[in-house]
Amino acid sequence: MKSFTIIVVLSCCVMLAASCENDMKNVKKISSQKEALREAGKGVEAYYSDFGHVKAKLTAPVMNHVNEPKNPYTELPAGLKLIFFNEQLQMQSELTAGYGISYDKSDEMIARNNVVVTNINGERLETEELVWNQKTEKISSDKFVKITTKDEIIFGDGFESNQDISNYKIRKIRGTMQVKEGGPF
Repeated sequence: MKSFTIIVVLSCCVMLAASCENDMKNVKKISSQKEALREAGKGVEAYYSDFGHVKAKLTAPVMNHVNEPKNPYTELPAGLKLIFFNEQLQMQSELTAGYGISYDKSDEMIARNNVVVTNINGERLETEELVWNQKTEKISSDKFVKITTKDEIIFGDGFESNQDISNYKIRKIRGTMQVKEGGPF
């Protein structure tokens, strides 16, 4: 009986050892310093706040955070939706884009690929690249922009605005614009 128990224990140990298989490439990848600096998430919802006041809500299908010592960043390779709020938590504007990258140290986010910003007045900004500065709450671009309002369609090469696009400046402006009677023209 004693030898049978020893044989069963040894058989279990052999089967356990044989069933454990580690692909060394995967082990090295998991334990590498470069991979240890990465975090990933799917179906992400994140809030940006300043002194306890919610300023924006971000949703993205995929979020990758790279915690590089010199320049940590968050990448949103599958697109994003960013909603900006006022002090009463009412939506003021919404930004969507096909790609985004946010740099932790500069508090800047760059949105690219079919960037659209719409405010509560129905004004719509379209561009291929936009920079959002979280500290100043400003958005800007040096690329071609199109702004559509109830009465106008304005084109330009670059712009600056507050994040709800209620006060903007367009560079190299062109398009259809309304001029009030008695105006300077």
